[in-house]
Amino acid sequence: MSLVIDGERRVMRLTLGALAELEAGLDQGSLVDLVRRFEEGGFSTRDVLTLIVAGLRGGGWRGQARDLLAAEIEGGPVAAARAAAELLARAFMLPETAETAAAEAGDGRV
Repeated sequence: MSLVIDGERRVMRLTLGALAELEAGLDQGSLVDLVRRFEEGGFSTRDVLTLIVAGLRGGGWRGQARDLLAAEIEGGPVAAARAAAELLARAFMLPETAETAAAEAGDGRV
């Protein structure tokens, strides 16, 4: 999947390394707690930023969270939150389910 940041389409994926980095960067709880916050609608902007950074880094980006503080995300905070939720959902899908979701999204990526 991808997200347009400052006019440039960036690939995002949660690799095992990106997930490990994500979990290490969480202020509270584990990945399971993060999933629960997204499922219940109780996530924070910090959760969204942490997920976006992990997804970007999994896609090959070498930046840090501070690099995104003044960045313009196409679709604004709502698009960022949706992308973060989708990243998280795809990370824990069975492979055949993830392939179907990617095909339906039209990006062909998992």
